[in-house]
Amino acid sequence: MLNVVADKEGIGAAVLIRSCAPVTGLETIQQRRGLKSENPILLTGPGKVGQALGISTEWSNHPLFTPGGLELLDGAEPKKIVVGPRVGIEYALPEHVNAPWRFAIADSPWISAPKNTLRPPQSSESDE
Repeated sequence: MLNVVADKEGIGAAVLIRSCAPVTGLETIQQRRGLKSENPILLTGPGKVGQALGISTEWSNHPLFTPGGLELLDGAEPKKIVVGPRVGIEYALPEHVNAPWRFAIADSPWISAPKNTLRPPQSSESDE
């Protein structure tokens, strides 16, 4: 799996990458996944993403701002996003189970299941 830590050490702030869309390297992704497909099934799930990207525990604590290897780059700003509750945290406090902590690009076929839990975010204007 691929988690991106988004704060200082000791602060619980990370993002689990649940799916992604291939930009390059489709043949390598197919080989690593053992699946000759161009469908979203290749990369819809955190374990599949890790396998497709060749992620192992050797990548733990790798800085994503350093060129070479795995790095995070700016991309196009998504036109529409959808949000929903995280998956698989039924053990957590109710306010965490239902919190909109899952984000995806709307209408992308590369969204990991369950898609029916995702909705457009509530406008902050309605909260005022």
